[in-house]
Amino acid sequence: MKVILNQDVPKLGKKGDVIEVAEGYGRNYLIPRNLASEASQGKLNELAQIKKAENRKKEQLLQEAKETAAKLEQIKVKLTAKVGEGGKLFGAISNKDIADSLKKEHGINIDKKKIILKSPIKSLGEYTVNVKLHPKVQAELAVSISEA
Repeated sequence: MKVILNQDVPKLGKKGDVIEVAEGYGRNYLIPRNLASEASQGKLNELAQIKKAENRKKEQLLQEAKETAAKLEQIKVKLTAKVGEGGKLFGAISNKDIADSLKKEHGINIDKKKIILKSPIKSLGEYTVNVKLHPKVQAELAVSISEA
């Protein structure tokens, strides 16, 4: 019996997979628990439409990430901070500060979790920060820290 999985089932498959199972397993376990539905031609066509839409959305997100990465490569974020002796900052510059500055200065809204800092910035100078926009797209962002 062919069924379409409605949700991920361990050791069987992921949501949307079309699999072949024993008649009793499908009718007595999977379908009553709404883990799967019988694979009729209409359901298979519907599944194909859903997968096409998901692929289009993934492609669109990838394209948007590439465009944002191109913008970020051109931008230099300038931050100011209070400084003590020897150019050391009072506190530190975090990925949240960089994300806030990007939104405020350039109108680019990026989640702070996507900005990768090995450690918080604690001194004046120029830095290059990695921004992971998509699993396939990363950008480097120039950050300049100056005295307030």
